[in-house]
Amino acid sequence: MCLSIPSKIVEILPDNYAIVDTMGVKRKVSLDLMSEPVDVGDYVLIHVGYAMTKMNEKEALESIKIYEEIIKKLEKEEKREIFGE
Repeated sequence: MCLSIPSKIVEILPDNYAIVDTMGVKRKVSLDLMSEPVDVGDYVLIHVGYAMTKMNEKEALESIKIYEEIIKKLEKEEKREIFGE
């Protein structure tokens, strides 16, 4: 199973590449496998360096919120394990 965090396109580059922001981490991805055009501000799902699917902003932001909640819970659990809290 593969999980993909929605990534926001922050820059379109030459040769069909883009810079995306995935929860604060920026990376270069290929747009070669996109079946529809994308623009700065669009959200995409990425797999092994390729943008695969465009998604609407509302769904992307809802997904990101869920991932942030999961991260917070995992951090709390880890802190309890380390410090016995």
